[in-house]
Amino acid sequence: MIKITLPDNSVKEFESPVNALDIAKSISEGLARVCLAADVNGETWDLNRKINKDSNVKLYTWNDDEGKHTFWHSSAHLMAAAVQALYPNAKFGIGPAIENGFYYDIDFGDKVLTTEDFPAIEAKMQEIVKSGTAIIRKEVSKAEALDYFTKRGEIYKVELINELEDGTITFYESGDFIDLCRGPHLIDFSPIKAVKILSLAGAYWRGDEKRKQLTRLYAITFPKQKDLTEYLALLEEAKKRDHRKIGKELELFTFSQTVGQGLPLWLPKGAELRARLENFLRKVQREYGYEQVITPHIGNVDLYKTSGHYQKYGQDSFRTITTPYEGEEYMLKPMNCPHHIEIYKTKPHSYKDLPCRLAEFGTVYRYEQSGELHGLTRVRSFTQDDAHIFCTPEQLKDEFCKVIDIVLYIFRTLKFDNFTAQISLRDHNNKEKYIGSDEIWEKAERAIIEASAERGLQTTTEVGEAAFYGPKLDFMVKDAIGRKWQLGTIQVDYNLPERFELEYIGSDNQKHRPIMIHRAPFGSMERFVAVLIEHTAGKFPLWLTPEQFFILPISEKYIDYSKRVMAELAKYDLRGKIDERNEKTGKKIRDAEVMKIPYMLIVGEKEETENLVSVRKHGEGDLGAMPVTAFASLIQKAVEEEMGH
Repeated sequence: MIKITLPDNSVKEFESPVNALDIAKSISEGLARVCLAADVNGETWDLNRKINKDSNVKLYTWNDDEGKHTFWHSSAHLMAAAVQALYPNAKFGIGPAIENGFYYDIDFGDKVLTTEDFPAIEAKMQEIVKSGTAIIRKEVSKAEALDYFTKRGEIYKVELINELEDGTITFYESGDFIDLCRGPHLIDFSPIKAVKILSLAGAYWRGDEKRKQLTRLYAITFPKQKDLTEYLALLEEAKKRDHRKIGKELELFTFSQTVGQGLPLWLPKGAELRARLENFLRKVQREYGYEQVITPHIGNVDLYKTSGHYQKYGQDSFRTITTPYEGEEYMLKPMNCPHHIEIYKTKPHSYKDLPCRLAEFGTVYRYEQSGELHGLTRVRSFTQDDAHIFCTPEQLKDEFCKVIDIVLYIFRTLKFDNFTAQISLRDHNNKEKYIGSDEIWEKAERAIIEASAERGLQTTTEVGEAAFYGPKLDFMVKDAIGRKWQLGTIQVDYNLPERFELEYIGSDNQKHRPIMIHRAPFGSMERFVAVLIEHTAGKFPLWLTPEQFFILPISEKYIDYSKRVMAELAKYDLRGKIDERNEKTGKKIRDAEVMKIPYMLIVGEKEETENLVSVRKHGEGDLGAMPVTAFASLIQKAVEEEMGH
């Protein structure tokens, strides 16, 4: 008999061997029908994989991330099986599950796949599901694996197998299709009730622009047709909110091939929006004792070698810049922290000076691959709302808590109400990825965990997601239509102070190392603005929007009165413009609605005679006529409510 301990600590006994499906059936037939995978002693397993010893078991359904991952990973195999049946000469790369659905990288040879081919692949996928084909896991030797895929000419699989250890290799077989895979998978395809191939893209094999470009097929599946219908409606809503589309409509930013890929150009309205965000954060930072600094866009390559950024980001950076002086090299800065460290080092510090909080809206540069660039969310030049806090060990947790408070204030003000905090820790089985001793890593991780608990954050923990120099707390925000974004990060760092030999004089009159906290509540201005556009669909808060109103004279006779209204509103520090075009008022209103202008002030003979403005609100319509002072008060009151005053 073996003992199975369930998440509620109840224990069930079974004759050995048992599998997770048997365990689910022992609880209820209903659970067995919806169960997709299981956690067995910390690893996700197939439901029919044999358990031969006492184990802790958790059962996963569609409601669990692990359940969805197994469902979509299996669906990737289903799609590959369909492709193989339709295109026997296709060669397969990798096919992982992703946050929403899955993809498979495929070499179709001479066949150029188009969206017109999608229905045939979907139909073949559904045909395979109906056939009741089982998914069978097999452990194979490295020699067997190489022999099988070499004979099939699967060059991409052979390359992957050559990098694997013998004794760790598994195949998953479903009918005529066999794939190299660790799993886990469904035991058959029957839970998959709805399939949709979403798009295709080019993807260099293993992300290397020097390798062959494969076809990446993106798709998604669901256990119910209703779920797919709802998801496709969500995608349509997401298209409407696409920050690239809205950014163009609202004239916020643009890109130029002449300037270069991934290098955003901020247009006047976008620059105004961004400046207001920066000023908002600057005000908060002043209240928390930050001092503003400015650093160059480049630095000597030795600076980044000392920090470790050259070794970490060298392959993803622009090439070094040489000067007329032999042997002198500079880099476009990949991070701001080494520069702030050098500012800290400009004078001696006592424990009485700490914490020292240095903040900068600093632009950094990474050479992202062209295929991964995406609007403002993935660029080669971006500005971080960066700050570095140098503190004593006794101050660490309190300073970390204060940074959490800043992040929470920003989220409240901008109505990001749905978020979790991810504690990212080091992978203890892969320590060579990180710098620093076990002792300092344990101290840093403990500080983050305790500070998050003190602030009552809803947290998840991800092992292996830490930065190379320290653990971190990342804020994962859900937008208005439920998509998850990573915004804001706080990182504890004992390592860079060591590498740069930073010091302060303690109360014992001895030299000590400060601890660094890296923090960026927005993350980057580019990404934050992109997420804000998609969260609000371009209807920004009134305090933030570049133009709070348009004045719409019904004919050119009332332009002079419009200018007087404009001058009056400027006294209240309100922002807007006069639409002087020779267009009908109805068109001016429609255009202002498209531009998501919060208020439209229509002026004609009655308004000029009585010194009024007729007010329309975006999305709501006519609010009636009122004096200019009353409209100014209306906006000021709305802004105060938005800012929580």
